Amino acid sequence: MVHVFKYKEFNYIYDSGSGSLHECDGKTYDYLAAKLGQSVDISYLTPQELKEIEGDIAALKEAGLLFGEETKAGPAKSNEVKALCIHICHDCNLRCRYCFADEGAYHSNREFMSEQTAKKAIDFLIENSGGRKVLEVDFFGGEPLMCLQTIKNVVYYAKQRAAERGKKFLFTTTTNALLLNGDAVKFFNEEMENVVLSLDGRKEVHDAIRKTVNGKGSFEAVIGNIKNFVASRGDKHYYVRGTYTAKNLDFANDVLFLADSGFDSISMEPVVTDIDDLAIKEEHLPVILNEYERLCDEYLARYERGEGFNFFHFNVDLEGGPCLSKRVSACGAGNEYFSVAPNGDLYPCHQFVGDEKFKMGNVYEGALDSGIRKTFAENCLFTRNRCGSCFAKYICSGGCSANNYHFNGDMNEPYGVTCEMMKKRIECGMHVLARKRALKNT
Repeated sequence: MVHVFKYKEFNYIYDSGSGSLHECDGKTYDYLAAKLGQSVDISYLTPQELKEIEGDIAALKEAGLLFGEETKAGPAKSNEVKALCIHICHDCNLRCRYCFADEGAYHSNREFMSEQTAKKAIDFLIENSGGRKVLEVDFFGGEPLMCLQTIKNVVYYAKQRAAERGKKFLFTTTTNALLLNGDAVKFFNEEMENVVLSLDGRKEVHDAIRKTVNGKGSFEAVIGNIKNFVASRGDKHYYVRGTYTAKNLDFANDVLFLADSGFDSISMEPVVTDIDDLAIKEEHLPVILNEYERLCDEYLARYERGEGFNFFHFNVDLEGGPCLSKRVSACGAGNEYFSVAPNGDLYPCHQFVGDEKFKMGNVYEGALDSGIRKTFAENCLFTRNRCGSCFAKYICSGGCSANNYHFNGDMNEPYGVTCEMMKKRIECGMHVLARKRALKNT
């Protein structure tokens, strides 16, 4: 399908079939918008202008860059497990109000995973990985750094087992950074492929939500640790990840605060919650969509000044990203990727942990529930009926199955509020891509 959109004075055409992005003049934009059924008056176009526009469009079609045929390829999923999210503990030293994991406890008892169970999870991954040579493990919580020694022992064990089997592990950790100092920094820099660090932005925003067990704000304790860690990280991957809520709809200020704090890899995610005063609602969308544009403008202004940073949601790769069959597949949750609870129980992903309807087995037993796995294996872009007419489908892959399920009771029913935010971020990302191309060509 063809999608035409404006970003202020710029006019764009995106062809989902070919993945091509074109910048065009206002007359071509109006012509295509009218042909696509929008209420646009093109009576002002002269016969000569119409002829030229139609000729340009015909040339792009001939080159396969406009009105390209969309893929009919099915999902590219296998029965080889490639990744585990190991919940090394269900406890946390913070009590964040919006935490989907019930402040780390996952609606159950606070508990730590034993080293034996964590090693058994590594064995499970290796034994079910088939021919895959590169395997991924994310240490998750609660707060993983409450179990640093266990993580260390499991990483060393995994590397030993991988060497025996001709495989390689890539490790990541998500942390609130409260305990990120000294030995933890050294170990993470040696062993972690990526580290995700939670910081919501400005002090008043962060401290309003992310409080310690004794009810105090955690900003001052956390930001210094993150700055020291990033300074020591060199060229290794990290992300400073924030969450915005209805309390800070001016979240662009928080992204820019993080950039001004010296962090050049940033993500700022909308909260997923049903807590009334924090939840993002449809009525907030006009403000949020405008805020993404405000952030986009400043993002590009800084890029032009040589002060650019990496903002996750503006990264749109139309040329070197995943192949179409992978984009159709959506994520591999419940089929190629699983989460392991502290007792060894297996779930499709971290957002399903604790929901007994989605318990798929246990690392000590080895076998996976074939019915649940089949459901997730078949789940893909083409099973989400509402996505068929959306220009963003091959970029977002139909959204998060867990979010769809928790908001609509159906993995195949996209959560509409998230859809609108995603489409705006993609348009901003395409604008960023086009402007960066233009700057390189000047």
